[in-house]
Amino acid sequence: MTLSPARRVAFETVLRVFEDDAYADRAFRAAAVGLDPRDRALAQRLAYGTIQRVRTLDHGIETLGRRPVARLDPPVRAALRLGAYQLAFSEVAAHAAVNESVELVRHVGLERAVKFANAVMRRLALGLPELVEGLPQATAEEAALRYSYPDWVAHVWWRDLGQEEAPALMQAQNEPPERVVRRNRLRRGAVEGEPDPEIPDALRVERIDECALAVGLVWPQSRGSQLAGIAVGAQEGERVLDLCAAPGGKTTQLAQTAAEVVAVEKHPGRARELEDNCRRLGAANVRVVNADALELPEELSGFDRVLVDAPCSGLGVLASRPDLRWRARPLPELQADLLRVAAVRVKPGGTVTYAVCTINAEENEAIVDASGLQVEPLAEWPQFAHPRRPEFLFTLPHRHGTSGFFIARLRRSAS
Repeated sequence: MTLSPARRVAFETVLRVFEDDAYADRAFRAAAVGLDPRDRALAQRLAYGTIQRVRTLDHGIETLGRRPVARLDPPVRAALRLGAYQLAFSEVAAHAAVNESVELVRHVGLERAVKFANAVMRRLALGLPELVEGLPQATAEEAALRYSYPDWVAHVWWRDLGQEEAPALMQAQNEPPERVVRRNRLRRGAVEGEPDPEIPDALRVERIDECALAVGLVWPQSRGSQLAGIAVGAQEGERVLDLCAAPGGKTTQLAQTAAEVVAVEKHPGRARELEDNCRRLGAANVRVVNADALELPEELSGFDRVLVDAPCSGLGVLASRPDLRWRARPLPELQADLLRVAAVRVKPGGTVTYAVCTINAEENEAIVDASGLQVEPLAEWPQFAHPRRPEFLFTLPHRHGTSGFFIARLRRSAS
C-alpha cells in the first residue's frame, strides 16, 4: 500500500511536535515542502487537529487500546494519534484511517509493532467516536478532557466565563480559525475578499493570495487583532511607540495614519523580519529599534500614543496555534512591567493601549487595574464590549468568530 503524501506529512509534523518539542507551524512548513495545495490543506488539517485534540485522543487510545500511551514507541504513538483523530473528528473513511495508520508504522521500519497497531486501530474504529461523544463536561476537569485542554486553562475559563460559556469557547478553539486579511492602505492595487461590516480594512477570503501578500497589498490578521490596532486611535501627525512589535501587523496598521511609528523588538531575528515586513508593506515611517522594551534608550519618550501588545499565554489564539495550549503560561509580571514602561514613555495626557490575545482575567483587567492609569472607555464598539467591564473590549472566539483579544485604552494624567 502506498502512503498518501498528506498523511505522511501530518505524521512527520505530529512526531516532531511531541517528540522533538518542535513548533507546529515550523515543523509542518518543513515537512510540507513540495505538496500540492489540496494535499497540503489536508495534511495541515490532520496534523493541527491531532495536536489540538491529543489529550482526548490519548484517553481513547489508552481506554480502548489498553496500553499506556507513554510506553509506546514514538512513531507508533504518532501513527495511532493521527489515526484516532481521523476516526473521531474527521470525515475520513474508517478503513482508510486504519490502513494508513498501520502503514505509517510499517513505513518507519517498526515491523514488530504492525500487528499491535492494527489491533488497536480496529478497536478504535469500533468504539472511539462513541467514547468521545459520551465524555462528560459538567466540571472544568471533565471539559478539559473532552475538548483536549490542560486543566489549568479549563479552570481559568470556568472562573472567568462560567460553566455555560467555557465549553463553548473550548469547542470554538478546536475549529479552524477565520481566514481574514487586512487591506494595506499604504499600497495600491486590486485585492479580492468580502469586506467585513465592522472592521474597516478587514477582508474575508477563501485563501490567502500569496501574490498580494508578497507585494504588500494584504496582511493576514484576524479581526480581533485589527480591532486592537484601530483602538489605539492613532491620528495624523502623531508619534506612536509600539513596544512589542514583531512581526509587524499592528505596526504597519498604525503606520497608515501616524506620522512616525517607533517599533521595538527584542530578538534580532524578529527585528530583521519586522524591518522586511515594513519595507514590503510600504511603511516607510516606521523606525525599528532592536532593544529590550524594559531597557529602552532615554530619548525614546514623549510619544502621543503607546501600544503594548504584550507577550501573554495566548489563550485567545489557540485555534490558529495548535501546540500553544500545551506550552502556554501566563506572564502577568512581564505585562505589568511593560505597562509601567509605556506609562513613562507616553507624554502627559497621552494614551496607552494595552492589548493581549488571551482570555484570562489575571493577564487582562487585573493588569490594567493595577497600573494606576486612567481608563478611557472604548464605547465606539459596543458589540465587542467586555461582558463584565464594558469600558474594555473583549473579542471571544465563540461569540464573535475571531481570535480572543482583550483591549484597554488608558490615559496618563496631564499633570
